[in-house]
Parts: sequence; C-alpha cells; structure tokens
Amino acid sequence: MAGTDEEAVAAADDALYVLTAALLTPAKFPSVLGDDYPEACAALGLPPLADGYGLVLGQDGEGARWTVVVDDVSLVAVAIASWDCGMEHDLSPDERTVVAALPGWPLAVAVAAPNVPAPHDPGPDAADGPPLSPPDTGAWGPAQRRLGADEVALQWAVWREQVDDAAFPAPGGSARAADDAEEPAEDGRTEETGGRTDGQPGHGRLRRVLAEARAYVDSPPPLGRVRSSFAPGGARILRADGPGWSLVARTDDIAFVLLDDEPGEVLPVGRGPELPGLLEALERMAVRPL
Repeated sequence: MAGTDEEAVAAADDALYVLTAALLTPAKFPSVLGDDYPEACAALGLPPLADGYGLVLGQDGEGARWTVVVDDVSLVAVAIASWDCGMEHDLSPDERTVVAALPGWPLAVAVAAPNVPAPHDPGPDAADGPPLSPPDTGAWGPAQRRLGADEVALQWAVWREQVDDAAFPAPGGSARAADDAEEPAEDGRTEETGGRTDGQPGHGRLRRVLAEARAYVDSPPPLGRVRSSFAPGGARILRADGPGWSLVARTDDIAFVLLDDEPGEVLPVGRGPELPGLLEALERMAVRPL
C-alpha cells in the first residue's frame, strides 16, 4: 500500500487540492490509528522512520481522495501551526519530498474541495492497492477510546472541573497509607483512585492500568506509547496508551483513564502517594515534540 508507484504519485500530485494535514512522528501522530507510532505507521503501510512523516490529505481534479506522504515534516508542521492560528498557508510539498501517494484518507475529513466532484476513492486503475479509510468509530472500541483520550488532553480544564477533590482521601493518616495506596478504605473508596469498589466495575482495571504503566518504566514500550506535551504553569500533559487503555495526566495533578471495557467512561485517578512518582518516571521517558 505504501509503494511509490510513479503513476499513483503523479495522479495524486497533479492538481491536488489540499484539505488538511497531519503529522506522523513518534511524538505526535493520529492516535486513532494506533496505540503507538509503529502501529500508526503500520496502519498506512509505512516503515516507522525516526524522523517521521507529514500526511497531506486532499482531492485530485476528479475529486478522488489521496493521502500524500512526505518526509519534509517541518513543512507540514508549519502549515498546521499556521492554520491553527487562523492564518492562511499554502501547503505545496516538493515532488522530491513525496514518499508515497496512498489512495483514500486514513482520517475523517469533513470538508471537500470546491468545484470538483464529491470526495470518492480513486478507481483501481489509478491506485495500487485498496484505498485507506478512517477506523470505525461508530461503536466504542480502541479507536473511540483513543479519540476520547485526545479530547480529555485537549480540554483538560473542562474535565478537571468535573472532579471534586473531596472525593479523594486526604494525604497522611495511618503509617500504612503509602503501602496500602490501592487498598479499599473503610468507606469503600480507594486511596489512590477515589473510585467506588462496590459499584464501579472499572476499579480493578484501574489498578491493572497503573501496574502496566509502571512496567513501562523498567521495560520501555514501543515508541510513542508515552508522550509528553505542553501544559500551562510549567507542567506537562502526559499521554500513555496500552492494550485496552489510555491514560491522560498532568504531571502536577491527577490522571484520567479510559478503557475499552468501560464504554464512554472517563475514570479519575487521584494523586495519592504513588501517582506523582509514576508520572515523574513516565515524563522522563516520554517522547516530546521537537
């Protein structure tokens, strides 16, 4: 699918109307495509190069969908930053930077080019391989879970306001608090998660997620499983993903967990005695945008 067939590249590059773009790098990739950078690359049939790629999504003169993969990451990054600021920016990759022209779009695009036919996949005579299509997000699953985590990271303040710190036990107390951070307290809550053990089915799974995240510190996961991005006040937003789970946290605050097994649920994890150290360790190993 990721072949550089000259005819396919020429077809996509000829009068390509650019609609949007995305980065595919270890530190920033469309998480809907996978839990880590190699998995996201594999979804497009691309080798996980260290420097990553830029993805340019558009339509040709016939309206066909094309995804042009380029190795000029900075060119695409500048265009995305300009668009995010509301500025116009012409994204026209040089032919020499084109790695592949893939039929279809791997991401959902809500706009279309003017004055060309409606978006459609290229015919088999123009494309080498089946067209790309966005992952199914109609039902809760890994793609939806990762998109939900993206939203929590993007709207951290909104989600944080919905959590009452009084739901988490105060630090201190018995001398056993540090050792029993995840043991149910007398009122049915947990020291670290603040979740109900007698009505919250995700409680045991939360402990599994935290254990798997801790394991990343000793046994580094595939590149991109743990990422770090800017947050106000000198903190960082941490994102970690694993089999069936996504974790979003601020290094100076709490964390949220989303699970494949808990459709639509966003579960808070309190600071407790252990979370700060875990977040600090994950931050040290996290991939950061350049």
